[in-house]
Amino acid sequence: MRLKIVQNFDSSFTLAPEAKETLFKLLMGESFLSQICQNLQWEKVEFTELLFQPNPYSLDTPKGMPAEFEQYHASSEYTIINVPPNFMFNAKIFHPSRLCAVYRKIA
Repeated sequence: MRLKIVQNFDSSFTLAPEAKETLFKLLMGESFLSQICQNLQWEKVEFTELLFQPNPYSLDTPKGMPAEFEQYHASSEYTIINVPPNFMFNAKIFHPSRLCAVYRKIA
């Protein structure tokens, strides 16, 4: 099995307004926010409305994300989660097939 090295990866995407609205409602749902808090043992979180498509690992993207999102990965005040596949399906988002969402800890 050969390893394929990705030199360039276009991580840009655009969501239809209806799909974005549905997805944001799901990502801001009280029960989902409670699950995140419970898993992280935080009191409260808020969705920052920042989404990105995970990138293949490379020398330019060692964290598997666009460089502008690495600041959130390094911060203890933020968390990055994979958007659940059922949320993607319910919002009728099929491309990109995976998204990550950024949440901020509220003190």
